[in-house]
Amino acid sequence: MSPSSSVDAPSILKRHGDAVNGYFKVLRDRYADAPPRLLDSIEYSLMAGGKRLRPALILECFAACSAGSDTSLGRQTALAAAGAMELIHTFSLVHDDLPAMDDDDLRRGRPTNHKVFGEAMAILAGDAMVTVAFEVLATDADPAALPALVRELAAASGPQGMIGGQVLDIDGENTVLSLDGLQRIHRMKTGALLTSSCRLGAIAARQESLLTAMTDFGRHLGLAFQIVDDVLDVTSTPEQMGKATKKDAGKGKNTYPSLLGLEASQREAESQLSAALSALEPLGSAGAGLRALAKFVVERTN
Repeated sequence: MSPSSSVDAPSILKRHGDAVNGYFKVLRDRYADAPPRLLDSIEYSLMAGGKRLRPALILECFAACSAGSDTSLGRQTALAAAGAMELIHTFSLVHDDLPAMDDDDLRRGRPTNHKVFGEAMAILAGDAMVTVAFEVLATDADPAALPALVRELAAASGPQGMIGGQVLDIDGENTVLSLDGLQRIHRMKTGALLTSSCRLGAIAARQESLLTAMTDFGRHLGLAFQIVDDVLDVTSTPEQMGKATKKDAGKGKNTYPSLLGLEASQREAESQLSAALSALEPLGSAGAGLRALAKFVVERTN
């Protein structure tokens, strides 16, 4: 898990994604007595592919913050945090796709969970992923770091984080928000988990002195990510994205392109990228992998 193993984003994502996938395969054995259909529903969405960006950020931030001094206990803690974060992220996608929310039929190029397993099972699978996320931390993370890890993940996921941001997003439909209002939604709905991923890596490394840098990096990266998402919804095809596009305007959602236009939105994404890269200065050369991931977020096409 050395930050210098490779500094191109696809290699970083694959390396950390493979580690998390291996962790999930072992994890399923712990739940041998659970209803098989529930496990199938969880696995269908959890192992559906995707970039694994959030767990990759945790593992790469851990590697960068602990460069030259990481321990096996720290690596296991970072991996548990990465697994927990991906469980929370996947639960949010399963629930977002439900008819009561975004009512999507496709996710990552496949039918959404509720289209395959039914709405009730999709709800229960999402609920189960939340509980498993915190059980993973309690079971596999360093006990000394556990309170901080749980507090961090819960805060980022809850009413002042991702879930609260989703509420504001729904409440803002068919109204015109200010840019500050839109940024508030983005910081909570999308940015909270991305920022938390960076912070969790530093917490697992027991490097509290780097938390401010990781927080600043994550906040700017989170805004850049959502701006690019908004742009791609306008400019990409369903085949490129693996899900429906051009739905935001139809639902009356506030987006960067709708408020600023495409060119200004792209400039703002670049500005947020620049700020994110500046936040990594305390890491020196150990931050090379994080710099590659940040540039990937802004340059991606899906």
